[in-house]
This record gives sequence, structure tokens and C-alpha cells, in this order.
Amino acid sequence: MKTQTTIRVEDSTYQQAKEILGQIGMTYSQAISVFNSMIVLNKGIPFDLKIPSTDIEIALDQLKNRDGKNFRNADELFEDLDS
Repeated sequence: MKTQTTIRVEDSTYQQAKEILGQIGMTYSQAISVFNSMIVLNKGIPFDLKIPSTDIEIALDQLKNRDGKNFRNADELFEDLDS
């Protein structure tokens, strides 16, 4: 048995989502069904919902402002991590 439901979403994100889903061969309704199945399977939302920690916010600001550490190669990165 199937249940019909109505949800309210922003039109612009709805249209963008429909376009993306269409490119992968899915309808919006099918995607909502998959999301519902994942909620049941995971016994909750199937991804983390978090407020970023202070450390993450600082790191994101550094990335945005390009003022974090720079390394020429992976060896330099690992040397820095070891020190």
C-alpha cells in the first residue's frame, strides 16, 4: 500500500533537484522514497546533522581566506604532521 503526502519546498531547490535527479534517471518521488527507506534502515537521518565545532569553523575560515599552511608535496605535509 502506498501513501500520498504533500510537502512544501522552495521552488528553486525543487526544480534544481528534479533536474539533477532526472540526469540520473530518477523522479523526485522515487528519491523521496529512497530517502524514507534510508531513514528506516539507519533508524534516523542517513547523514550527520551537526553544528560545526570551533576547530572546523577555524579551518574553514583558513581555507576561505587561504591563510592555512601550504606544502609542496605529501612528504612535507607528513613531516609537519610528525613534528
